[in-house]
Amino acid sequence: MQMSALVLSSPLSGWIASLSEVPDAVFAGRMLGDGVAIDPLGGELLAPCDGVVISAHRAGHAVTLRSEAGAEILMHVGLETVALGGEGFEACVREGQAVRAGEVLIRFDLDLLAQRAKSLITPVVITNPEAFEIVRRDQDVAVEAGGFLMELRPVAGAATSAASNTSKEIARAVTVPLMHGIHARPAARIAELAKTFTAETALAVGERRSSAKSPVGLMALAARHGDAIQVLASGADAEAAITAIAALIESGMGEGAPVPAKTAAPAPKQAVVEAPLAPAALPADGVLKGVLAAPGLAIGKAVRLASSDIAVREDGQGVASEETALTAALDKVRARLEANASKGDKARKAILAAHLAFLDDPELLGQAKSLMAAGKSAGFGWRSAVRGYVEALRALGDRRMAERVDDLIDLERQVLKALAGEDDEAAVLPPGSILLADELLPSQLMGADPGVIAGFATARGGPTSHVAILAAAMGIPALVALGGATLSIADGTALILDADGASLRVAPDAPALEAAQTHLAKRQATKAAAKAAAHEPAVTKDGTRIEVFANTGAVKDALAAIENGAEGCGLLRTEFLFLDRQTPPDEDEQARQYQAIADALQGKPLIVRTLDVGGDKAAPYLPIPAEENPALGLRGVRVSLWRPHLLKTQLRAILRVQPQGQCKIMVPMVASLDELRAVRAVLEEAKRELKVTANVELGVMIETPAAAVTADLIAAEADFLSVGTNDLTQYVLAMDRGNPELAARIDALHPAVLRMIAQTCQGAKAHGRWVGVCGGLASDLAATPILLGLGVTELSATAAIVPEVKARVRALDIAACQDLARQALAQTSPEAVRGLVQSTLGV
Repeated sequence: MQMSALVLSSPLSGWIASLSEVPDAVFAGRMLGDGVAIDPLGGELLAPCDGVVISAHRAGHAVTLRSEAGAEILMHVGLETVALGGEGFEACVREGQAVRAGEVLIRFDLDLLAQRAKSLITPVVITNPEAFEIVRRDQDVAVEAGGFLMELRPVAGAATSAASNTSKEIARAVTVPLMHGIHARPAARIAELAKTFTAETALAVGERRSSAKSPVGLMALAARHGDAIQVLASGADAEAAITAIAALIESGMGEGAPVPAKTAAPAPKQAVVEAPLAPAALPADGVLKGVLAAPGLAIGKAVRLASSDIAVREDGQGVASEETALTAALDKVRARLEANASKGDKARKAILAAHLAFLDDPELLGQAKSLMAAGKSAGFGWRSAVRGYVEALRALGDRRMAERVDDLIDLERQVLKALAGEDDEAAVLPPGSILLADELLPSQLMGADPGVIAGFATARGGPTSHVAILAAAMGIPALVALGGATLSIADGTALILDADGASLRVAPDAPALEAAQTHLAKRQATKAAAKAAAHEPAVTKDGTRIEVFANTGAVKDALAAIENGAEGCGLLRTEFLFLDRQTPPDEDEQARQYQAIADALQGKPLIVRTLDVGGDKAAPYLPIPAEENPALGLRGVRVSLWRPHLLKTQLRAILRVQPQGQCKIMVPMVASLDELRAVRAVLEEAKRELKVTANVELGVMIETPAAAVTADLIAAEADFLSVGTNDLTQYVLAMDRGNPELAARIDALHPAVLRMIAQTCQGAKAHGRWVGVCGGLASDLAATPILLGLGVTELSATAAIVPEVKARVRALDIAACQDLARQALAQTSPEAVRGLVQSTLGV
């Protein structure tokens, strides 16, 4: 009989690569199983199929699903991300939860991971290859989330069990020394070792147990640093197996850390919902400080929301009757959630999908049914089951997981109302309402008319809770964790909610109210005006024309650039074509991609950066020798000149783009004029071969201090200069931008970096060359006047900020910018520079 295949959709948008290309021996060596890897372009990991979550790591970086057919799929976001301890991750599911294809499993901060993780590349692995084989997979192609990823087929005979082992089981106690517990990598190594023995082996944590040969099962144990576990084995070589596995765990596997002495475990706590905060006195100045949940400024009147406790009877009226009542209530709530999920924005849909998954959780329902079977009512059973989960989430000690408590309490309330026959109707609110509550539930916010809500503030809650995400998506300013004084504010009190400033001003006086109204009107008008004028040229008040371009890395980026009024692309990162594949792209493939981006730009200028690999960007077909400091080794143009055939192929592909002249070429990581001359020689050879006679501009990225201080020499032969402030900053300050301990101190407005940019502009001016900025500083509105004052005439920013950059340029005068730049160069720190801009221009 033909066994049905299972098609997995891509959980991420990005570039699909071979698992062999993952720079981690565990994944590349397929210790966890076969699969693919994805270099992500977005910050959401989606379910690749319908299934059940069988493992969700407490650090939030990895999740494993079991499909309805039994395939186990591990998705591990980035490499060595367990070390972040959950920072940058938001787990949207929990173990035992049923999920549907396309449902959000994990949200993650792509920018933070790019700075802090070893790599963003995300392995997607089938961890039970003995049961499923991959018969078809996409590789070396771009993919959108939800697109085809791979097809699996059950292995014939996989369900046949081995002969039972009746040997006596032996055990050995081990304390887990691994800093991050037994996560994916150590689990794989334990399983790999266990499979070398014929003995049946297992690990146990308390009452939980998993086969030592199952890496997913081992991860699901959630064994933490310092936990006491049991290594178990039975069979002919059980003694050897248990000795080897215990020794491997005790070795720490490169992640060992001292285990602190344990104190006596506290007595188990009764599962109860946290009590509401008691009201507290307002501060003397009437200003409460909180935590930003959603940005913005709001002026309005206080409206207090309080959720009254719903009384439920404990004793049931027969198991059948209670189960019927609960089923009907669940169906009613499910229908309402599904109806709401069919409309609204992406955030609302994702949150409601998570609520539906909670509602259908088999363990939650199972606990409620067991209580009903014991004679309890449906309401009592449902409330008890939910509150057990609430306590479990709070006990994890993980802020983001604890914030999912609101979702469970929300569902508890909705189902109990349905059981009582009450409609869950939204309160009627007056216009300009600023909602106040101990904690606001997602359904309360979604059920309210967004046209009348000016903002909300809660005594408790967290900035990554679902209600905070909803507020941001709805454009509603919000503060959380303001404390008990929030509950002392009377209904109808005038409020100024400054989410960006993390403050709630109670009963402001007339001058404060007037200032806030003026500021709010100005902020709204400025953003709207910038968007409305996005397609107008950026000309300063004194008539100086500044080109505002956008950085791109794909066709969709180019389309976004045009939509936001960009006048071209100031930096096309071509690495998207070269990384995560076994062989480099040929000339035809490159030409097609460059032409597609040029077409999307509708004839506007396209500045193509030649291949910039090395350092933190590795290509498997370029066997760069091991380097003690890759950031100072073979990078950028050095790689191109080391492998000139790759450079020539790329230059030929760029020269084929039509119309000729739309593309300019930019060389990265130049440190000397000799490097530019070598690239120009290859370019001229390629032009002769293709019979291109038109002038093709060849520019240089100023990313090294050497290039900045010799800009006058380089500009004599380069057609333009463009400052890459990201790398320039790390080299000038001698700070690795990938080092999390230094990240907060790496600011491109440091006077030393500004002096390098000034020297670049002076060198270019001597030869009549223009200077652009294509690094992150071009997107920093505080930097715009200083850059213009230094002599920069082209800014290439992220597409979304282009309208505001252009609006910023139009408000400036070059003479004033030059004076500001001179003052900035004399400051002693980036903080002083930013303070100078703020005091001078109010930005």
